[in-house]
Amino acid sequence: QIELVESGGGSVQAGGSLRLSCTVSQVGRNRYCLAWFRQAPGLEREWVADINSYGDAGVADSVKGRFTFAPANAGNTVYLQMNNLKVEDTAMYFCAAEAGAGCYTRNPLEYDYWGQGTQVTVSS
Repeated sequence: QIELVESGGGSVQAGGSLRLSCTVSQVGRNRYCLAWFRQAPGLEREWVADINSYGDAGVADSVKGRFTFAPANAGNTVYLQMNNLKVEDTAMYFCAAEAGAGCYTRNPLEYDYWGQGTQVTVSS
C-alpha cells in the first residue's frame, strides 16, 4: 500500500499557471499507475492524466498541450504542470494510484489509493 498527498492548488486568473504535486510513499519500490482526476461540483470525476511505472505519461485531450505530468527531478513526488489555465479547469484535483506495471483504465472506481484533493480555481 501507498499514501498519496496532493499540494499546489490555489486561485489563479485565466492564462496563469499552477504546479500540482503528489507525494507518493513508495516511488521506486513497487509498480503503480499514478493518475490525476478532477471533479467540479455537479459533474462526474474526470480523468486528466496518468503515468506508468516506466515513466510513460498521457493526458486528456481537454488539457493536451497545456498540462504535463511527469516525475519530479528528485524525491518521491510527481507533478502536474498546468499552463494557460482556463476557467473550465476549475475543479478539485485528486492524485490516485492503482497497482500494476502499466495504466490500463481511466475508471476512477478501479483506483485503490487516493489523496485528499487540492482545489484549483481559475477566474476570468
